[in-house]
Amino acid sequence: MATNHLLEIKEYGQSIWMDNLSRDIIQSGELENLVKNQGISGITSNPAIFEKAITGNAIYDADIEVGIREGLPTYKIYESLVFADIRNACDILRPVYEATNGLDGYVSIEVPPTIAHDTQATIAEARRYFQEIGRENVMIKIPGTEAGLPAVEQAIAEGININVTLLFAVQSYINAAWAYIRGLEKRVSEGRDISKIASVASFFLSRIDSNIDSTIDAKLQLGVDDINHEAVLRAIKGKIAIANAKIAYQEYKKITSTDAWQALAAKGAKVQRLLWASTSTKDPSYNDVMYVNELIGKDTVNTLPPATIKACADHCDVSDRLETRVEEAYTLIESLKEADINIDINTVMDELLVEGIDKFVQPFQSLMNSLEGKIKLLSPV
Repeated sequence: MATNHLLEIKEYGQSIWMDNLSRDIIQSGELENLVKNQGISGITSNPAIFEKAITGNAIYDADIEVGIREGLPTYKIYESLVFADIRNACDILRPVYEATNGLDGYVSIEVPPTIAHDTQATIAEARRYFQEIGRENVMIKIPGTEAGLPAVEQAIAEGININVTLLFAVQSYINAAWAYIRGLEKRVSEGRDISKIASVASFFLSRIDSNIDSTIDAKLQLGVDDINHEAVLRAIKGKIAIANAKIAYQEYKKITSTDAWQALAAKGAKVQRLLWASTSTKDPSYNDVMYVNELIGKDTVNTLPPATIKACADHCDVSDRLETRVEEAYTLIESLKEADINIDINTVMDELLVEGIDKFVQPFQSLMNSLEGKIKLLSPV
């Protein structure tokens, strides 16, 4: 029988979650099979995933009709569909949650992307989602924006599991980690248990390379002075995202060695693991599992779309590489400042955060429009 490399990855202390959720995979038993037999130990979702799941899929029609009969507005019908899927997925993953003592077995759902810059609205929605879904192993996704991080801190203090999403810059990850720590400290100060709270910091990968690669291609198209200059530019293509992630992991190690973290760990706190997101390779000339192979390491999560799960199960080259070539990673990021390259990584990261929110807002609004159309179609005349 062929080796399933996803199962090998677990031996290195990394969990594999799936970046996909739909009612089809729940009802067909596919999700249960992935969890029981394929090494999948968590699920992440986002508005783009739900748009694909719900739009044009008759499997949701009966529940939409229930919502119509109850006189629910479009947004509430959307929530009824999504919350049901999240609850069912949580139930399928519950054995993993229990077997790992709450390390894995989570299903993530994002607060509406339209409130990414509103702290109080984000807190209120995170609280409501957590209560209404009513599963210990649900994880609420909050974007790591300037407004999102205070919401992360407050939600953690209230005992809500949080997936801090859309992290691109290393400093953004550091800020997210300290928001988690401050939330735990606040909870401790109130004399409450912190041992059952979990969090991950979703650090994005392929979008970084796509952005930087396109800038390099534009420079090459304009023409460069000499062959050495061209070689310098080509040498960094497809390398920055992994280097950036390796540096973020070094910051994780520093944070978890601080007195502040050690004091919380002594009270039973769980580490906020780095979760590698956006791990499907966008450039077909790159290895289709390079964002898996290069970032296998202890206390991390990699969330993979279905195609990458299949590819990795088949031909991932499993080894502990997260802490290899770390100095090279620092050198590579620093080299972006050189005159021959001249790419401002901070500007890139800021652009990616804005784009990232937009990439969730657009499908969310598109889904609302599609759902509105379906409601009209299914409504009695």
